[in-house]
Amino acid sequence: MSNSTSRLTHAFRSYRTVVRNPSYFPLLLAQLLSTLGDTLHYIALVVLVFELTGQGLAVAILVVAEIIPVLILGPVAGVIIDRFSRKHVLIGADLVRAALALSLVWPQGTWHAYLAAAGLAAGNTFFNPTVQAVLPALIPDDQRLAANSVSWSAGRLVQIVGAAVAGGLIATIGTDAAFAANALTFLVSAALILKLPVRSRAGQTASSSLRGLGAFLDEVRAGLSFARHDQFVSRLLLVQAIASLAVGGTGAMLVVLSERHLNLAPSGFAWLIGAIGVGALIGPLFVNVFAKDYRNARWLFVPYIVRGLGDVLIAVFTPLPIALLILFVYGVNTSTGMVVFSSTVQGAVPDAVRGRVFTLLDVTWSSMRLVSLAIGAIIVDWLGVRPLFWLGGTMLAFAGVLGLILLGNHQFTNQEEVAA
Repeated sequence: MSNSTSRLTHAFRSYRTVVRNPSYFPLLLAQLLSTLGDTLHYIALVVLVFELTGQGLAVAILVVAEIIPVLILGPVAGVIIDRFSRKHVLIGADLVRAALALSLVWPQGTWHAYLAAAGLAAGNTFFNPTVQAVLPALIPDDQRLAANSVSWSAGRLVQIVGAAVAGGLIATIGTDAAFAANALTFLVSAALILKLPVRSRAGQTASSSLRGLGAFLDEVRAGLSFARHDQFVSRLLLVQAIASLAVGGTGAMLVVLSERHLNLAPSGFAWLIGAIGVGALIGPLFVNVFAKDYRNARWLFVPYIVRGLGDVLIAVFTPLPIALLILFVYGVNTSTGMVVFSSTVQGAVPDAVRGRVFTLLDVTWSSMRLVSLAIGAIIVDWLGVRPLFWLGGTMLAFAGVLGLILLGNHQFTNQEEVAA
């Protein structure tokens, strides 16, 4: 058996071990159901808003409605995740999102759609970082990369299936069915999370979680202080900020590039998204097969460089097969970077501040994405769509190079090993 075949076999065995882990499987299934619900919701909500208004601008405002709650609630969510029962936070987020999704079965107008979008984004602000924070408590350290890989790849597959299901539901029944199905996924997710064997952490009590506004603000400042003084987190935040500024505009304007540069029909945009999706689906397998130790700056930041070059090249070449190949490679590197990012941060950040660090990373990414969207729209109007991709790709590659310079010699210490 060749070395590559042996590594591939080992990777699949790791996947199987993770999926069979009774402590982790309910969380994995809950994540997949939430992803399915999010996909159904997003497509149905875009259709609903456009049906209510007939304006593309009204649809674009949905993006802003989904970003603002992250910026406002991120610091609050981080403290709650670190001080309250993480299981209860996950269940609460699911129940709130279920109620909001169900309310859209009886839409009251565009304002209702925006309010629901913001509320669901607020729920995600609590749910997603909590998942990242709780995962290390459910699986051994040597299964962390496999767990994040299974979650990411399965999530992309669920998105593909969810998009097809949403299209069928909306076409045959209407948006009401998609929203009702979304609410059901959140309820089932909450029931699954009830089974998670998540124990209270040291020093966590109800009284310590409810000590007043002053103590709460102290916790916020403590999280910010940790991020500022920790070499890994502080430098990662800088790189992430630049990367988000690079990709926010290009991600939103890919449909414009499709029509104005690649000369595709509106339906051709789906081919581009499909190429990214296929790459993202299989990308995590690469790091599991080829990485002897994923806790290395190259696995974190080289994907940024490859993706940046892809953004530059896709704005140069026009043949569709070349564009699909570029976006496939882009998707592979996106998913590789994401699973390594999650796995590395989960191990490098102490459990006591993990929720605050993940929410801070989310806030940084979302705030710079909002800036990038505004700048990207101006560049497209003034200079065209290709200069946006040249600039964004160059900046993303620069973020990758900067990450290698700042953290290339960093020792990615596992905090659980230190504690032991």
